[in-house]
Amino acid sequence: MTFNLGLTGSIGMGKSTTAGLFATAGCAVWDADAAVHRLYAKGGAAVSAMQAWFPDAIKQGQVDRMRLKELIAKDPQVLSRIESIVHPLVAQDRDDFRRAAKSDILVFDIPLLFEIGGNQEMDAVACVMIDAETQQSRVLARGTMSVEQFLQIRHKQLPIEDKIARSDYVIVTDTLDHARAQVARILADVREKIANA
Repeated sequence: MTFNLGLTGSIGMGKSTTAGLFATAGCAVWDADAAVHRLYAKGGAAVSAMQAWFPDAIKQGQVDRMRLKELIAKDPQVLSRIESIVHPLVAQDRDDFRRAAKSDILVFDIPLLFEIGGNQEMDAVACVMIDAETQQSRVLARGTMSVEQFLQIRHKQLPIEDKIARSDYVIVTDTLDHARAQVARILADVREKIANA
């Protein structure tokens, strides 16, 4: 039996680091953001479709994400067109990963897991969380966005309280050691479920 574990959480809550802990523990990890990067890269499956709709967003044979952000800022309708192109390709990438993976536990790192209904494909969901103050300081420390941009992204995401309420497991990412211990407990619980299935 293969167990599908969704991993989610809001921006800056430590999801990527936690995904790395699952990978280190022997799980196969699929990363939604990395899948989009592959699709947008030179030769990626999304490039030709994006070129047809947004020719000025293609630079040196790949999709320019900054240009897409500018286009979305000018016209909110652009986002739904991008999603209609990218979401089916991301789903295909996820299915390909699922078929090829050899681990007993597959972890799906998907920021908008609940928002897109992806939780229905999972056997369980783990949500990472940290307090709002730490979340904001982590994001701003990256130096890639303003407070306004951060708040805009957070506003689009389901409130963390709702994500926690709908999750089977919660991982508090206050320290790496604490997160690692929680990951180990989740894996022990999941492996027990697999053994008893």
